[in-house]
Amino acid sequence: MAALTFAAIDVGSFEVEMGIYEISNRNRIRKLDHIRHVTALGSDTYNNGKISYEMVEELCDVLAGFAGIMKSYKVTEYRAYATSAMREARNNRIVLDQIRVRTGIQVRIISNSEQRFLGYKAIAVSDDEFDENIQQGTAIVDVGFGSMQISLFDRNLLVTTENLPLGVLRIRGTLQDVNTTVEQYRDLIGEMVDNELENYKKMYLKDKKIKHLIGIGENILYLFRYEDHGKPLRRVTRERFDEFYARLVTMNETQIEEAFGVSREYASLLLPCVVIYKKFLEMTGAEMIWIPGIRLCDGIAAEYAADKKLLKFRHNFDNDIISTSRTMAKRYQCMSRHTETVEKYVLQIFDTMRRYHGMGQRERLLLQIAVLIHACGKFISVRNSNECAYNIIMSTEIIGISHLEREIIANVVRYNIRDFDYNMVRMETELDAVTDSFGGQNEVMLLIAKLTAILRLANSMDRGHGDKLADCKMAVKDGKLMITTDYPGDITLEAVSFEQKAAFFEEIFGIRPVLRHKKYS
Repeated sequence: MAALTFAAIDVGSFEVEMGIYEISNRNRIRKLDHIRHVTALGSDTYNNGKISYEMVEELCDVLAGFAGIMKSYKVTEYRAYATSAMREARNNRIVLDQIRVRTGIQVRIISNSEQRFLGYKAIAVSDDEFDENIQQGTAIVDVGFGSMQISLFDRNLLVTTENLPLGVLRIRGTLQDVNTTVEQYRDLIGEMVDNELENYKKMYLKDKKIKHLIGIGENILYLFRYEDHGKPLRRVTRERFDEFYARLVTMNETQIEEAFGVSREYASLLLPCVVIYKKFLEMTGAEMIWIPGIRLCDGIAAEYAADKKLLKFRHNFDNDIISTSRTMAKRYQCMSRHTETVEKYVLQIFDTMRRYHGMGQRERLLLQIAVLIHACGKFISVRNSNECAYNIIMSTEIIGISHLEREIIANVVRYNIRDFDYNMVRMETELDAVTDSFGGQNEVMLLIAKLTAILRLANSMDRGHGDKLADCKMAVKDGKLMITTDYPGDITLEAVSFEQKAAFFEEIFGIRPVLRHKKYS
């Protein structure tokens, strides 16, 4: 197919950026232009909780300019995403409406987990050796303006990811009224970072060995962009970093501004960034930092190209989502043989019913996640486990999953063991404002009901936690989902539970599930 021109817009905490890309099957993704405008959006939100009228004016002016540039490049498709500063602003709906009305650009707020996932996709596209680089103890560290994300990879899989409140803009805001020397300021930042990293180490790092560190985010790009004979440095040894750190921490803001070619505003953010990386290197003992040089806009372009089947990732990102869900299940001590059994049944039912339920691979992924963590609430309360599970899931970020998708998963788990009530389903997301494949409120409620019906039925098939139906065969015949087993023993408990869940399944899909025990048929 002919190449198309695509624009990716990032409404960030410290700057608004746009990348213009040419996307084709032959050349994959080629960047044509990159435009950025520094703003104080994050300062508004983090200090005042909302975005000021003056900032709305500035945002609209900048985005109107971006719209003009898109026309000049004959852009056919675009995606515009806003991150933490917009996400945390109390008046974000008003701001987004003003942007839409005045510029014609529809901006979507993405969750932190979606934002970081885009970064991983950008890395995978930028380097063909991504899978090789994450084979042995690798941490992707994304030091942003509002927060810091640490993701641990091992044996080509994402093991765990966690967000810490260590964004450089937040750190600067916390210490901005403290009158100190450069050395004292560095030490204060170090204390803040040590406190958060120590807690992280106890909970997630433990005895894990980290050999390599992948540094992404805007801040690290500016740190090393002139270090290789005037060109960006992509590989930094521990020794090279220590030399660089020793040089930078003795500079004041004016000296940093001159040495790195950045504005005074940006110069004040580089010291917190380099201290964070220094502390993380000390904690992990990593030997090398790889700086792929990617931005969020690159990830947006990669996501779009993959969605349109113009690009195929070598790395399987769905496996990362499942892997982190398994890690979450282990944390809450619910990764049992029963969970694995129900997972197998759930996917078997989903695939057998594919022609009848109208759902796709994304919904299958959400269902699989729900199975893996459906018993996490028992870690807190056996009696009220479904409500506890709902709260745990809603309080836990699952990488690559949007806030709406997390709500869907949480509600499926919640209604797994309680009566389903369409009028009582909890939804925080403004569904009318959601522009994605799930549709509006009715469609989302129906999706929750469908996934719940499948999970309930699969759970009933292992009521005694003995995997008695391991050999079962499934097929849809004459309006019935026939599940046949040759199990030689007694399955009375499973049969009773199955029959109790069958009515809701039939109500949702119009197909009656039937459990057939060949021993007695």
